Amino acid sequence: MTFVDYYKILGILNTATSKEIKTAYRKLAREYHPDLNPNDRDAKKNFQEINEANEVLSDPEKRKKYDQYAKDWQHADEFEKARQQQSSDSQRSGYSGGQSGADFSDFFESMFGGAASGSRGRQARYRGEDYTAEINLNLIDAFKTHKQTLSVNGKSIRITVPAGIENGQTIKIAGHGGPGINSGPNGDLYITFSIANHSKIKRLGNQLYTTVDLNLYTAILGGEITILTMDGQVKLKVKPETQNGSKVKLKGKGFPVYKREGEYGDLTVTYHLLIPANLTQKQKELFIKLSES
Repeated sequence: MTFVDYYKILGILNTATSKEIKTAYRKLAREYHPDLNPNDRDAKKNFQEINEANEVLSDPEKRKKYDQYAKDWQHADEFEKARQQQSSDSQRSGYSGGQSGADFSDFFESMFGGAASGSRGRQARYRGEDYTAEINLNLIDAFKTHKQTLSVNGKSIRITVPAGIENGQTIKIAGHGGPGINSGPNGDLYITFSIANHSKIKRLGNQLYTTVDLNLYTAILGGEITILTMDGQVKLKVKPETQNGSKVKLKGKGFPVYKREGEYGDLTVTYHLLIPANLTQKQKELFIKLSES
């Protein structure tokens, strides 16, 4: 398995705080979001790498394993268990040597991908193959946590999709890949999400944007209109003398923050002023009088 430097991907030092990790991730996620780079073939790949790096480094337990075991961090638990067993066997046999931290990669090679090892001629254990799958969602699906069932290699797997999942984001389902050989661990399942655009609401991270039509009379005199949000229709007060292209921000009416229950972005509404057409002669005369007053 090739070593991937998650710190380098996020552009941070290995001494970075959790706040620095979060800041770096959000900046890069916005920069490489596939929706903002439709002509960049590498944008989706870069976005997936950024998500993977954040998933590991933002989790204290995963980060600890990554810092200690580098490319083999996902097998840290197996290694510790095997090393403890080896230490116990060595003590019983009177051998004082042990597996040093410098050669645990060789240990993994023999454990998961090498030839038969050990004086007892035990067969090597091979880790199962990793599987990949894709789930297509619409924006409304991604707005709320829900269940999805997918078929992988002839088996049905039911997973929980967290609210706020990003377009192009990949999540790992541990142990749901191919079966291991000789009692080796199963591979993992990597699921990539493809989220279709909404016809009226645009998403950028946790922020939502929409444009609503506003008639001339309400724009001038003020009033109340009903607009569509992700969780239903809401009434919005319009200030008198509202100009075309002006914006209003609705706090907490944006998209849910991934895996942070109760936190939402904002919804920005842009007004598009409608100029009345097919006026009657009387209506035209009223506008003439208004312009002369």
